[in-house]
Amino acid sequence: MGFLDRVQAAMEKNNTLLCVGLDPSPEHFPAAIQAMDKPIFAFNKAIIDATADLVCCYKPQAAYYHAHGAEDQLAITIDYIRTQYPAIPVILDSKRGDIGSTASQYAIEAFERYQADAVTVNPYMGIDTIEPFSSYADKGTVVLCRTSNPGAAAIQNLSVHQANGESAMLYEVIARMCQEQWNKHNNILLVVGATNPTELKRIRDITGDMTFLVPGLGAQGGDVEATVKNGLNSKGQGIIVNSSRGIIYASGGDDFAEAARNAAMELRDQVNRYR
Repeated sequence: MGFLDRVQAAMEKNNTLLCVGLDPSPEHFPAAIQAMDKPIFAFNKAIIDATADLVCCYKPQAAYYHAHGAEDQLAITIDYIRTQYPAIPVILDSKRGDIGSTASQYAIEAFERYQADAVTVNPYMGIDTIEPFSSYADKGTVVLCRTSNPGAAAIQNLSVHQANGESAMLYEVIARMCQEQWNKHNNILLVVGATNPTELKRIRDITGDMTFLVPGLGAQGGDVEATVKNGLNSKGQGIIVNSSRGIIYASGGDDFAEAARNAAMELRDQVNRYR
């Protein structure tokens, strides 16, 4: 199955739209985890085991591993999910974006070295940086469109004069390009933050039934009801709701895995309430 088929199967099996972001910062680990030989993997394993029946995918953020020289722990985290929970896809959040020859190497890194099922990509350099990823037809390419960070609007909401004489915001242009020009394998998704539901609705109107990865709930304060109602596609699907810090750091104590499960269950149920 392709990436989106696998996500859909996991959504149906676990009755969830939730993705848990695996963004491990060792300084936040309980002392017992910090003392372990591979503390990042130990932390991730506990979170994964506690939440695997509540999610449709996991999303490790590569920077949290690279910063600590823990690429090996990223690899074994992904391998653990693939072997122990093979029905749950993995999105490698690395936001790659470079010229075609370099992008090809990043695609090899994501899909062959780490065996991720999808990867996040920055579209600033155009189709050259998208195609090396999207050419892996069974993998997902998750393109930044309208992100949830406070400074995003300064760039993403710029007015762009188009060839047809009309103007549109840059995020709208990216959404339309992904939907109309770049998605020939039907494996492109968009990152659309939950922090501005009106823009989320605008992108849904532009892209039809495309699937969105939606960060910004939980620690970033996005509105669950507005996100779900404005984000769902015509099939009542089409959003992968990501939460990282709000789940994995629900407790800093030895009960962190149990607390993560409770936080994940609460957010899953909140989302389902408005489906």
